[in-house]
Amino acid sequence: MRPFKRLISPDEALKLIMSYAKPIEDKEEIEVLAALNRVLAEDINASIDVPPFDRAAEDGYAVRAEDTFGASRTNPKRLRIVGKVLAGEDPKIKVTEGTAVEIATGAVIPEGANAVVPVEETELDDDGKHVIIYKAVHPGFDVSKKGEDISKGDIVLRGGTVLGPPQIGVLAALGITRVMVYRKPKVAVIPTGDELVNPGEPLPRGKIYDVNTYTLSSVILENGGIPVIVERVPDDLSDLKNALERSLKEADVVIFSGGSSVGVRDFLLDIFSERGKVLFHGVKLKPGKPTLAAIIDGKLVMGFPGYPTSCLSNAYYFLVPVLRKIARLPERKWRAMRCKMGHRITSTLGRMQILPVKIENGLAFSVFKESGAITSLSNAEGFVFIPEDVDLIDRGDDVEVYMIRD
Repeated sequence: MRPFKRLISPDEALKLIMSYAKPIEDKEEIEVLAALNRVLAEDINASIDVPPFDRAAEDGYAVRAEDTFGASRTNPKRLRIVGKVLAGEDPKIKVTEGTAVEIATGAVIPEGANAVVPVEETELDDDGKHVIIYKAVHPGFDVSKKGEDISKGDIVLRGGTVLGPPQIGVLAALGITRVMVYRKPKVAVIPTGDELVNPGEPLPRGKIYDVNTYTLSSVILENGGIPVIVERVPDDLSDLKNALERSLKEADVVIFSGGSSVGVRDFLLDIFSERGKVLFHGVKLKPGKPTLAAIIDGKLVMGFPGYPTSCLSNAYYFLVPVLRKIARLPERKWRAMRCKMGHRITSTLGRMQILPVKIENGLAFSVFKESGAITSLSNAEGFVFIPEDVDLIDRGDDVEVYMIRD
């Protein structure tokens, strides 16, 4: 066993790896229906006006506005109905002085009309051939003008925009079916350890199910990446080297879980040192002290602790910001909630502690069991970050809880 030579602060470690995280440049064209949460790789110019014609904003009667001037409940106007226009029809009817056309929401405004009187402000005459107008309207009233939403030639979406439902709607409104986006970064997830068994297989005594592959892959999917899951690698130097080389060819980032500490079978430091530039080994973090990072073939390669809580905490703290930068997604803003601590917490001086907590009646309670317990985080609603120079938080002390879920 070898001691850690030097521990660096979590902020220093994050700053280091972020400096090597380069936004992805590769692009791909995909179907618009598959583009949700993807990052647009080009400006979108409108090829048409939206709407492409003057249309009715609500149900009513298309009229010449001047034929309604002076109309009121006590002084109604009477116009002759010369037809009806439904949405989707190309009207051949013309509105002239003293006439009106019944019109549906979204229908094309017929020639000669310049306003719509809402149906609520009208009444059908007893003869069924005339409409009584109870409200005066001005030109353009209840008319959505051609190009009012989008004008042909406008840049409607900029490259770098994250495509949400409203942006997908803009693309559809322009008749676009395929769009150019940045490729999602691939992250190799390499579980290591002779003790691991895949979920679904029999569990012999002394073995445990592989948790980290599933939690890491979920974090990757949630933050714009594609997990490349590598078959479990035993604690063997040659096998670990081979897994690294294969992953470097397939992925943009490589994450090992386990093997990053200083035990007799923790080989990652030697492998990383031999193949590239080690950025750090050991972070002033609890849990997560045995964290390792290197640059190999220009790619970020990290070793996370094998214990599930440590591994997932590392993913939130290090992998999320790095991956989002590479994926060109906006920085994740963790919502903070001011609470009081529900009980006394002692911490370790010299290491920042990431304390998972739940909130009850405005009080934060620790749910941390130990680094190997995945329920330390499954039961958590957020984290309290205890600075490295603080060893005690008393009951009733104010704390900031950074929420895992919005």
